[in-house]
Amino acid sequence: MTTLSKRSTIYLDPDLHKALRTKAFETSRSMSEIINEAVKNALAEDAADLALFEERADDPLISYEEMIKRLKKDGRI
Repeated sequence: MTTLSKRSTIYLDPDLHKALRTKAFETSRSMSEIINEAVKNALAEDAADLALFEERADDPLISYEEMIKRLKKDGRI
């Protein structure tokens, strides 16, 4: 953990806490390191999703009914 870290209190489900503590022990990492990595990954996924939404902002819209027709036609439902 870097010296620029901020302290925060979080409340975890007891089973999640136990699993996190076990993973920290088995990987020789701190719980904070594991949580920081998980949050960074989640935020990166969100950023990627938002970028895709922006890329497709000008795509034509279709109705729900039209989408269902297309999925049926393609044999997906």
